[in-house]
Amino acid sequence: MNRWLIGARPRTLPAAVVPVALGAAAAVGEAHPVWWRVGAALVVSLALQVGVNYANDYSDGVRGTDAQRVGPTRLVAGGLASARAVKRAALASFAVAAVAGLVLAATTSWWLLAVGAAALLAGWGYTGGPKPYGYFGLGELFVFVFFGLVATVGSTFVVSERITAVSWLAGSAAGCLACALLVVNNLRDIPTDGVVGKRTLAVRIGDRWTRVLYVALLSAAFAIVVAIAVCGGRPWAAIALVASAVAVVPARAVIGGARGGALIPVLGATGRVQLATGLLAAVGIAIGG
Repeated sequence: MNRWLIGARPRTLPAAVVPVALGAAAAVGEAHPVWWRVGAALVVSLALQVGVNYANDYSDGVRGTDAQRVGPTRLVAGGLASARAVKRAALASFAVAAVAGLVLAATTSWWLLAVGAAALLAGWGYTGGPKPYGYFGLGELFVFVFFGLVATVGSTFVVSERITAVSWLAGSAAGCLACALLVVNNLRDIPTDGVVGKRTLAVRIGDRWTRVLYVALLSAAFAIVVAIAVCGGRPWAAIALVASAVAVVPARAVIGGARGGALIPVLGATGRVQLATGLLAAVGIAIGG
């Protein structure tokens, strides 16, 4: 597999696709939607996700925190690419996100520039800079806000130039699913992260409570789907509950105590739960719009 594709970490990309799909669905039924903007919003989301992945690879690599890994190979730590090249890839991805975001701001509202700037700074600061907040247990907060609320509500806004209650609920569901992906990743890395001083939320709360948190996040996502169906006036959103069957296998593995390399397939399975739940919910929300 191409090394740059490995560095982009394709298994994490559902975290970029799902909120845009949900946000676009929430805009169905609104007056005068402009649908081409969905494509630009997807470019922003995907480029930001890939940029964050490369930035993490670079920052963790130069800090030496990826020297002992259980998960997939990293570019810098694995010697597949120089730190300088990976940094350039991260900045190039962020630049693509910035250009697409500028187009959206120019055609909707310039306040989106402030939101975009915050997202870019947060993306770099997760593991980069003198005090990376991902090392202090705040990674899940970033993911929930930017790959949940901001990406979903922002997608609804750029399509319809309105912010709706359904988009907030959908963004919360997307945030829970994205956080579940990060939590299972950090659960796998608790032994190595603790040794190198990377104090993720998983390291802080420990193995047992991280497993509880993972199941709670998946459960919360499905509960929010029910809220969208019952309280949000989009009853067809309930079809996303079908995806709960896909969540059984990874949830059982986590509850059953899977560790180390055994959690790698759980990461992929969590991505599939995220994609299935998000896309089914998006279809249901759009039908009810």
